[in-house]
Amino acid sequence: MPSIATRKGDDGTTSLLYGQRVPKDHPQIEALGACDELNVALGMAKSLLPSGAGETAVRGLILRMQRSLVALMGEVACAESDAERYAASKFERITPADLAYLDEALAVLEAKGLRFDGWATPGATPLAAAFDFSRTTARRAERRLSGLSAQGRSLRPVVTQFINRVSDVLWLLARDAESVPPA
Repeated sequence: MPSIATRKGDDGTTSLLYGQRVPKDHPQIEALGACDELNVALGMAKSLLPSGAGETAVRGLILRMQRSLVALMGEVACAESDAERYAASKFERITPADLAYLDEALAVLEAKGLRFDGWATPGATPLAAAFDFSRTTARRAERRLSGLSAQGRSLRPVVTQFINRVSDVLWLLARDAESVPPA
């Protein structure tokens, strides 16, 4: 197996999807980094889920968010000049169905009549804290994605709508996790 260390980034640059080199602090790389952090935070929250019927649905929701996030990152990872090439590629993209899935999850969580007491001081349970950490990471990713248009990288509206909805779902998952006493 070849080494992961290519040494191409030793000069402080990295590649976008189709090979264009940019500085490692380029706005697209910052957005991708924030999305990558969100994916890891979601994995952490997923690892804290207890086993059980209700948690199976939450685990599936998180896994779908992670998979959609990977698709989102692919789209963000190409230069504006390669956006049409990406759109014509075989790579997955965020779709309105991904957004609808999150809206359905929101409706299910909101129907629980969750309490919002103490939400401003996270940490009632480890799982609630993990969801709140994921939520704040999603908000950072949203800010980075929203700033790309000022840098000349336009994104389809469904991309920023998706990341916004992810943070909403995570906020409700945190409130739901607070309502369950720790084991």
